[in-house]
Amino acid sequence: MSTLKLTAARKTRALPDVVKRRNKLLMKLGEQRMLAAAQAQGEHYTPTRLRSYKHADTGIRIMKEVPVRIKPWYWTGEKGEMLLAINYGSKQIELQKGKTAIDVGEAANLCKVLDTVIDAVRNGELDTQIESASVKLREGFKK
Repeated sequence: MSTLKLTAARKTRALPDVVKRRNKLLMKLGEQRMLAAAQAQGEHYTPTRLRSYKHADTGIRIMKEVPVRIKPWYWTGEKGEMLLAINYGSKQIELQKGKTAIDVGEAANLCKVLDTVIDAVRNGELDTQIESASVKLREGFKK
């Protein structure tokens, strides 16, 4: 026991909302990164999710892996440049006032730009933008 470093830390019961939102965005950015890498190599990327179905005849619940379609957050612009928008839910994150997309340039740079965005989200640089997108998204559910 003398070689171990002891501390009086406690495990938090729930993550703060900022961390939850950041993790949600990081998961989606990771999917976009894998989609972009697969398309760069000329392959298809289709992740799967577990879905629960009720069998029509027996009534038993069945867990089944089903493919999920991912919509790319990037597209080719009018001048032939690759553009990337960061989405939180169904809302685009406004990165600067009036600017919602990143000019990637060539398609070969897309994975590098996505890695940069992932690092920025991990470091908390987009927390205020994520918060404002989350507020806009929640307002859509109110009556």
